[in-house]
Amino acid sequence: MKKITNYLPLHFCVFLIIGICFQFYFKIWSESLYYLAFILVVLSLFLLFRKKVVTTIISFFVFFLLGVFVVYLSNPKNEDTFYKKHLINDVSVYLKVGKVLKPGNFYDKYEAEVFQVDSIKTSGKILVNIKNDSIANQLKVDDRIFIKTDFKELIPPLNPHQFDYKNYLAQKGIYEQVFLERQQFRTLPYQISTIYGVSASFRNTVQTSLRSYNFSNDEFGVISALLLGQRQDISKGLLDDYAKAGAIHILAVSGLHVGIILLILSWFLKPLERLRFGKTAKTIFIIIFLWCFAFIAGLSASVVRAVTMFTFLAVGLYFGKKRVVAYSLISSLFFLLIVKPMFLFDVGFQLSYLAVFGIIWVQPKLYQVWKPKNKVLDTIWQLFTVSIAAQVGILPLSLFYFHQFPVLFFVSNLVIIPFLGVVLFGGILVMLLAYLKWLPEAIARLYEGIIYLMNRFIHWVANQEDFLLANISFSFLMMLVSYLLIFTGVYFLVQKSVKPLIYFLISIVLFQSVIVFENHQKESKQQFIVFHKSRNSVFGIRNGSQFLVHHNLDSNQTNQSFLKNYEVGENVTSTLKEDFQNVYQFQEETILVVDSLGIYNINKLGNPIVVLQNSPKINLERLIKSINPKQIIADGSNYKSYVNRWEVTAKKEKTPFHYTGKNGAFILN
Repeated sequence: MKKITNYLPLHFCVFLIIGICFQFYFKIWSESLYYLAFILVVLSLFLLFRKKVVTTIISFFVFFLLGVFVVYLSNPKNEDTFYKKHLINDVSVYLKVGKVLKPGNFYDKYEAEVFQVDSIKTSGKILVNIKNDSIANQLKVDDRIFIKTDFKELIPPLNPHQFDYKNYLAQKGIYEQVFLERQQFRTLPYQISTIYGVSASFRNTVQTSLRSYNFSNDEFGVISALLLGQRQDISKGLLDDYAKAGAIHILAVSGLHVGIILLILSWFLKPLERLRFGKTAKTIFIIIFLWCFAFIAGLSASVVRAVTMFTFLAVGLYFGKKRVVAYSLISSLFFLLIVKPMFLFDVGFQLSYLAVFGIIWVQPKLYQVWKPKNKVLDTIWQLFTVSIAAQVGILPLSLFYFHQFPVLFFVSNLVIIPFLGVVLFGGILVMLLAYLKWLPEAIARLYEGIIYLMNRFIHWVANQEDFLLANISFSFLMMLVSYLLIFTGVYFLVQKSVKPLIYFLISIVLFQSVIVFENHQKESKQQFIVFHKSRNSVFGIRNGSQFLVHHNLDSNQTNQSFLKNYEVGENVTSTLKEDFQNVYQFQEETILVVDSLGIYNINKLGNPIVVLQNSPKINLERLIKSINPKQIIADGSNYKSYVNRWEVTAKKEKTPFHYTGKNGAFILN
């Protein structure tokens, strides 16, 4: 480990990541890109100095600025051709479909590039929502359409701790969306095919061929996910089963699949090493096959980065030294972040690299604990230690993002992963034979039976609910100190000396300090929250770890995700109460609730905060002049026409107005 930590590109990678984070979160550079490039060149010249301290400091600063540079460069808003800079009233907009997304309940969804506005060539991507139509054909990758419509801002999360889809798309360079009916766009007749379009067309043909063999829905969905990177056909229930069993990574074409293919190809092509230049030929064949698999799987960002990572690893294996493999992994990380810095904020990217780092650095030490002489036991032990090492690498991150831990993850991985290579290569064979229309019915039924057994096993593991630790509150700060604890712990196990032990003990103290600090923060926090819930009212009163929720939800609606998100995110316990008070007193603030009865003339209220619910038929101008409220809040239970009218009146009377459907939940601390 010491030699790896002294590997200079690892240090450069760390400073590159710091630079990427600073630019993404704080926008520390907003001037011309040319000025930044000039600074980088000038600083690079200072590296010619022979003083080690000077060159080290400057080189770290250069890679920090390089991180800033690549983020600035990757932001489409900084380009002169960005479509937003050319949008005026009544312009013609031309879009090219780049990706077909999973459809929603009411809309088909696509990522599309804005390649032209009127006659001006442009750049930038948007989200396209097209009203579902069972008759019309869906758009395909590379389809070009012509529209004339207004672009809309993406909606931010409306409740605390809700998934931030707007930020998720912003990391992909998407900032706006359009909503279209079928008659509001026209498909352009002349299409230009790209490699992504050819790949998507190939996948569509394969899926059509596979459907002709009448695979059952769940089995077909898993086959499409495993081989083609298409998860649209998997039912929500089956997805939940895989998540609860700790095997959701099996359904996403990622580093696991590519790594297994790499290992099998390395074994299968090993005889080539006996020939002159055979080792070189073997490596070239492996890399070509990996990229062919990426093409089959749709060349999505997750597939491309996984294949890139294992391309570097294949080159590392060519040299035959374990340390070189670790160096190759670090080099692939550096390369990918230079080319696509926004990968850093992708959950799949983070999990992939942390899992592989865990396997490289933790698994060898775990394996040394016991060395069974029986080959079967030795294989099981290796798989078990690999699974544990991968989980050690991703556990804090998984708890932070998903707030659950499937205790039986090693059971599902022990059973499935040894056979995943057979499933993958068998699936590739089935897929190609189906594409060529040469697939025998017996082989199709056999493969379907294997996938069925895998699904049933996952379903059984998922139903062992006592072994699923869910709703775990885990903060970002807790995640950071957990990784520090893991790193220093492994470092101590490797070195077994006093200095690493001191680092490990310090990290334990830091971990405990974070727990104490967060508990103090939790117990001292007080909030009054007006949540957003369409057609309903939900108020929350927070007092330390206790959370009282007033609501008018139906009995079958009380298990709302936004309430559960708040409970888990804040680590509090909620109590539900089906009523509302007319007046709430929160610290020094008075909160007046005006419901459908429209009563607001209550004596001695001072200047209250007014919450409007259930569309009261009131004259808001008269209310403002009567009680002079500090602020007016309208929640999701009100008609939008009423809200729009109230907002105009409040603006006219210079009274702050907050609509939860637009501004998100109102939080009073």
